[in-house]
Parts: sequence; structure tokens; C-alpha cells
Amino acid sequence: MKTCVFCSIAAGLAPAVVVREWGDALAIRPRSGGVNEGHVLVLPRAHVEDAGTDPDVTAAVMRRAAELMAEYPAANLITSKGAEATQSVYHLHVHVVLRRAGDGLPLPWTPQHAARAAAQNGAAP
Repeated sequence: MKTCVFCSIAAGLAPAVVVREWGDALAIRPRSGGVNEGHVLVLPRAHVEDAGTDPDVTAAVMRRAAELMAEYPAANLITSKGAEATQSVYHLHVHVVLRRAGDGLPLPWTPQHAARAAAQNGAAP
């Protein structure tokens, strides 16, 4: 079994930019820099594969993410379960993404996504 990068980060064995720490979770900046400056990942210190594995741990992580979101005027809270839902790291983590008016960041259910898809396909939005 491969070592879980988020477990290594939670144990202090792998580098990460830690934004906030709690006894049960931590918030870090994505290594890639994220989709914008306010993007952070909230993850439990305990290894839990995804949001459906342990509802108590998921609830605790959501609580911590909500604490961060309370500091922002607008944000998205996103998690995935399974490869078909775009999960690529199999340790529960929640994306908290700061949003600003006109940021142009598309999500699959937003008008920005439809406009971007139309532009990529050569059609008028």
C-alpha cells in the first residue's frame, strides 16, 4: 500500500503550508497553489478514505471547513467520493474556495462553465 500523502502531512512528516490546525483536522494550501489565492483543503488527521466512509469524521471536517468559510463573504465547499466524482487523493479532504464577484471560476453547474465550454467549442456563449 502506498503511503498516504495527507496522513504524512497530518503527522508532520511531509511539507505543507498549514493555514489552521485543530486537534482533529488541519487546513492546508494545495501544493499546486489551488484554483485561487483563497483555496484551502481541510482534512482530518485520521485516515478516512472519503466523505462516505465515516460520517462522524466527515461531520467534524465539515465543521472545521465551516469555521473557515465564516471568515469569507463568499466561498464554495467541495468534496468528492470516488474516481468518477474526480477524487484523486483517497484521504477525505474538503476544498474551501474563496469566491469574488467576476472571478470567472467555473463550476459545472454555473453560467461561467457554460460560457467557457461554448468558447472552447467555438460557439457564442
